[in-house]
Amino acid sequence: MNKIKKIIDTVLQWLLVFIISLMTVNVLWQVFTRFVLHNPSSFTEELARYTLVWLGILGASYVAGQKMHLAIDLLSLKLHGKSKLYLEIFIQVSIFFFSLVVMLIGGYRLVLITLSLNQISAALQVPLGYVYLVVPVSGALILFYSSYFIIEAIKKLKEL
Repeated sequence: MNKIKKIIDTVLQWLLVFIISLMTVNVLWQVFTRFVLHNPSSFTEELARYTLVWLGILGASYVAGQKMHLAIDLLSLKLHGKSKLYLEIFIQVSIFFFSLVVMLIGGYRLVLITLSLNQISAALQVPLGYVYLVVPVSGALILFYSSYFIIEAIKKLKEL
């Protein structure tokens, strides 16, 4: 399971690097066409918005997998041993169910509804369902990460 996590981490890292590179080039092109050519590009603003959405949501799944997400750790700092591991399991189970219900199932429904309604972005002419596809993908990634952390905590509990 560690090997799979490392592969997913690496792929996600490189995907995030690619997205932020694309955003940088896109915004530079937007500035160049607007201020140098005096003829602003029509698609760059929309592409910047959609890549920011993908970067933010995929970035959230990456930081969840690295346990670098925002957390209030007042209670976990005071706990030790089994009680700390039980708290970790509770937190990861909560994250698991949130990402399952809201991100995976809700995101999947959002994608299906948007694709069935044939909603198309104005400038890029891309179906908006593809833009929203990042929500269930990120939800699946968070499900994997939280499952991984639950299994690791259970292994540690058995060792104690």
